[in-house]
Amino acid sequence: MTDASTPPLSGRRAQAAVNDRVILESARAVFIDDPTAPIAAVARQAGVGISALYRRYPSKEDLLRTLCGDGLQRFIDQTRAALADEREPWTVFADFMRRAVEADTSSLTDALAGTFTPTPDLWAQAALANELMVELFDRIRAAGVLRAGIVVHDLSVIFELLAAVRLGSPARTRELRQRYLALLLEALHRPGDDPVPGPAPRWEELTGRWGASSVSP
Repeated sequence: MTDASTPPLSGRRAQAAVNDRVILESARAVFIDDPTAPIAAVARQAGVGISALYRRYPSKEDLLRTLCGDGLQRFIDQTRAALADEREPWTVFADFMRRAVEADTSSLTDALAGTFTPTPDLWAQAALANELMVELFDRIRAAGVLRAGIVVHDLSVIFELLAAVRLGSPARTRELRQRYLALLLEALHRPGDDPVPGPAPRWEELTGRWGASSVSP
């Protein structure tokens, strides 16, 4: 439903928005499979001419930055939705984890980290995503429903571990990721006091793969 205060896009602008979404989804599929692929491979996947793609994205780096920014915004939106959810804390957390795994923004991190130079705006967007996840995590931890010893940055690694599951068709891959997430959620929910081996990842370790360091939250 369109908000009454927001004028609908004209036919040409609406089509341009659709085309841009097709390009981004195509770029996502292409670069997750092969981060070294040329931008022409994205044009072929999207079914658009290379000149039309270059009009939107003058370089591969521009496209990669937009792609990662789009993924970060999806994660930000999902986290804000979880923060606004007033249901029982564990239900909120488990649903957030399921949606985040389904959105699969971590595959972009795994494939594209270090392949381009993030802009200050992207760093700011990543910092916001982290701040919101910290806020959500602290709320869930305060409710006493998480295993002792788990910290917020463990979740980033869990998302990446599940993103590494790629078997069969896309539908089968999604099914398997949710299967293993269910097992991991059970471990996260377990009230055991056994220490978790080794220290959790630091923010600097997670962001260092992008070739620069951000301020630790």
